[in-house]
Amino acid sequence: MTPAPPHLVWDWNGTLLNDLSLVVSATNVVFASLGGPTITPDEHRVRFRRPIAEYYAEVLGQAVDDDEFGRLDKIFHDAYRTGLTTCELAADARAAMAAWPGNQSLLSMWFHEELVPTVHTYGLTGHFTRVDGLRATVGGDRKAESLKLHLTELGVDGTAVVLIGDSIDDADAALAVGGRAVLYTGGFTDPARLRASGHPVADTLTDAVALAREVSSAGR
Repeated sequence: MTPAPPHLVWDWNGTLLNDLSLVVSATNVVFASLGGPTITPDEHRVRFRRPIAEYYAEVLGQAVDDDEFGRLDKIFHDAYRTGLTTCELAADARAAMAAWPGNQSLLSMWFHEELVPTVHTYGLTGHFTRVDGLRATVGGDRKAESLKLHLTELGVDGTAVVLIGDSIDDADAALAVGGRAVLYTGGFTDPARLRASGHPVADTLTDAVALAREVSSAGR
């Protein structure tokens, strides 16, 4: 039986979109609303994780229940939206997408109704067989379930998937569907954390695609 051709799933925030500075700024607005500390980008990359409520609770030193997280998530996204027009794609995002020989899609944990027009604004829609964001009113959860739904809609088997993202959660999602992950150091996670995960790690998106081609070939 001929194996399915490999399919590449891209993460958006912190991967194709270089929005680390904006995310940190919006996160600090959240913390300031509760009298919390101001974090630096390096501190964010060391401590950030999903569920995001757990990250907030650790930094703030207090429990963050579902109702409180919903309120904080709104504060975050209101601040994020005000600066979105300042964000650019990662320097080699377009070259990296062009280097992948097969189908590719985009899965983000950002709100779907905002993601789709934003991807279109950057002129990227035509690169993807499907674009999916979060279809919920509150974000912050893990990615695995969203990836399963994304692949079901695509009709793609998880074992044929390589996911390029910038977080351990991206790698966990890929493993949950039987796929593989390549992690990118230019996003929201400290490179040492990524390398300690045991997954392939790349410092540029073009290198990430080269690694994705290697791991997809090795798994066939």
